Amino acid sequence: MTGPAFDDHHPPSADLLDDCVHCGFCLPTCPTYQLWGEEMDSPRGRIYLMGLGVEGEPMTPEMVQHFDACLGCMACVTACPSGVQYDKLIEATRAQVERRHPRSRRDRLLRRAIFSVFPYPRRLHALRGPLRAYQASGLGGPVRRVLGRALPRLAALESLAPPLGPFQRVPERIPARGTRRGTVGMVLGCVQREFFPGVNAATARVLAAEGFDVVAPAVQGCCGALSVHNGREDEAQSFARKLIDAFDGSGADWIAVNAAGCGSAMKEYGDLLADDPAYAQRAREFTARVRDVSELLAEQGPVARRHPLPVTIAYHDACHLAHAQGIRAQPRRLLRDIPGLTLREIPEPEICCGSAGIYNVLNPGAGGELGERKARNVLATGAPLLVTANPGCLMQVAAALDALGEPVRLAHTIEVLDASIRGLPADGVGWARSRRHAPHP
Repeated sequence: MTGPAFDDHHPPSADLLDDCVHCGFCLPTCPTYQLWGEEMDSPRGRIYLMGLGVEGEPMTPEMVQHFDACLGCMACVTACPSGVQYDKLIEATRAQVERRHPRSRRDRLLRRAIFSVFPYPRRLHALRGPLRAYQASGLGGPVRRVLGRALPRLAALESLAPPLGPFQRVPERIPARGTRRGTVGMVLGCVQREFFPGVNAATARVLAAEGFDVVAPAVQGCCGALSVHNGREDEAQSFARKLIDAFDGSGADWIAVNAAGCGSAMKEYGDLLADDPAYAQRAREFTARVRDVSELLAEQGPVARRHPLPVTIAYHDACHLAHAQGIRAQPRRLLRDIPGLTLREIPEPEICCGSAGIYNVLNPGAGGELGERKARNVLATGAPLLVTANPGCLMQVAAALDALGEPVRLAHTIEVLDASIRGLPADGVGWARSRRHAPHP
């Protein structure tokens, strides 16, 4: 396009850009730089391109390609000694790209399809029946091979779906067990609610067992995480307003979320709605109550008895939990407090698994390489169970392990804690992509 790359509506901040001293500490942690060794596909390279845009250079297809290649994993934020707020820079840039860059017809159609389905739980729910029938048919392998040759993005999307079991609905209100310690509003999510209902059921049980009344409003919808992380600002703001409204009058002392990407987005509502006079203050108050479920449980301390769970696990840091929210110690503490459990660390923990919301669908080549790299690092631990805290990570690593033919099971952190509190056997925790292996949650 002709004219400056960025318009006047919240372009990347020149002051934030100037914080980068181009030292290169971000390079070893950047997944795309690790893959390709290309300077413009590193955080400091992208910051250089943003600077060109701020100075009035046009937005070229090459510039957009480098922005699109970023996973938004925020590992560079953790690594940066200068405190560069790359998260704010890339989100502002992506909003500009979505408004000002004309995408190809194929790209527009794919993005439209994704954003017409994934942020809408009812639409996802309608897919469960056909998807379960498809999975039971055994056609997955042949279909994947055909799609892989002709339509790699669709092949990537097909490969990610976890095996679906019966749907589990979380009641709107669940009373605390034992002495009541407060009320927690529970965010159900979209993909989490429909593809991993067992995670939500486990979350509600654990919170109740730990003495919290649980409120899960049925009217709640998407939090807007996928939209905000892909530059769809107006759409993200609309979802944020509706979620804030859904918890009005709930009496919740905290808002608990069990998906790392969702929690990261919800903690940014104050910035997302800062220009909205009707919601700016409400967004700040809402954000102040948002906690990842592991963060909340670690803050409040345990009261429910932990039964022994003799299992060895590998713990994977979801990027939007570890890097975007700075939550690393809390889930590990919860897991290590379980009697009999052994926790092993994964090599290269700072490198993203390649999921990154919908990155693995839009960029199946890079996403697939990173998924295989993460899967091999998981296997290097020798642990039979991989534990993490984000549905996208679970699907991505499960698909990569399945492609390698390895029977490692996977579980959400809260499912492991739930099994310990309920005294369930260790071999019943987790699931694997192959129906030959452990049961689906």
